[in-house]
Amino acid sequence: MATTDLVIERIRALTLPVVEGLGMELVDVVFRREGRGWVLRLYLDKPGGVTLAHCREVSEQLSDLLDVEDLIDYPYTLEVSSPGLDRVLKTPQDFLRFAGRLARIQTAAPIDGQRRFHGRLEGCRDGMVVLRQAQGPTLLIPLEAITKARLELEI
Repeated sequence: MATTDLVIERIRALTLPVVEGLGMELVDVVFRREGRGWVLRLYLDKPGGVTLAHCREVSEQLSDLLDVEDLIDYPYTLEVSSPGLDRVLKTPQDFLRFAGRLARIQTAAPIDGQRRFHGRLEGCRDGMVVLRQAQGPTLLIPLEAITKARLELEI
């Protein structure tokens, strides 16, 4: 497991109880080097959406906890935000929750000769994401084959 993957796993385990205790969902944790240094980005959601006040509250609580636990050996910036309208999809619950919405999915290995798919989510069952394509058949995509999945904005 890569060092950043290990950091993300530890951060997720540490922050999840705090975030859930505040009635929110931890959607994603990203830890990567960007222009001016390392950034730890937490994406949160909750029914009705996440406000700036929610992000500030989580940031304040986690900032002290992260300092005490000292999981990251070098300087970084903590950012807490909402996942946005084009949020990432990772869990079976995400694919169920957003059934009916348009999504883009990318797989590690080709399925029927392609790795990128676009269509309307119809849920997730038995470890398979159900995606109805506008052109072509409804697909069953194994959840473990997905490397990237996002909602798409509908205009």
